[in-house]
Parts: sequence; structure tokens; C-alpha cells
Amino acid sequence: MTSDHLILTTPLVLWDGSAAYHLVRLGGEPAEAITMHATLQRLEFGTRRGFGSVKCWAQVGETRWKTSVFPSREVGWILLVGKKVLRAEDLAVGDPVHLTLELL
Repeated sequence: MTSDHLILTTPLVLWDGSAAYHLVRLGGEPAEAITMHATLQRLEFGTRRGFGSVKCWAQVGETRWKTSVFPSREVGWILLVGKKVLRAEDLAVGDPVHLTLELL
């Protein structure tokens, strides 16, 4: 893991609030690295992105997409995983997600 590239495995979960979302939770060292990246971005540019998000490229298996990670009070950060990725990588709730993030 470098400061702008994170590689981890975490389970796919379903958040069922006003709508259902598939996501992965990013805690521990990956969360610390994302928080540091966000802090440096804020210091460099003087502003924060919407909802405190951090832009990134995400890759699961062969599927790569440009997205953002969002801060979460419960765990650190979250990454939403869309239906396109779920279908392409044959993922279901509870499956381990082998994830690579490139922070932008």
C-alpha cells in the first residue's frame, strides 16, 4: 500500500436505508491513508469536495471505474459498488471484494 494506491480485501455489504446500496467499508490503515490524502488535498486546494469525498479509480477484478469514496462515521470510508460491477464480477452480499483504489 502506497499513499495513493490501496489494495485490500473486504466484504460486500448491503446498506438498506431510504434506498438499497451495495458498498464496501474501508477502515483501519486504508481509512487512515484516505483521511491523510483528503487532508493534504484540503490543505493544498483550500476546499473540501462534496460530502467530504475523495476522487479515485477503483478496480475489482477486471472492472475499473472512476468514482469517489465517502467518509462514514461508523467505519472510516465507504465505496459504493454499482450493479454493473456486481454483474461483471459476479458479486453478492457477503462476498470478499478484492479492491484496488488509486486516490486522485
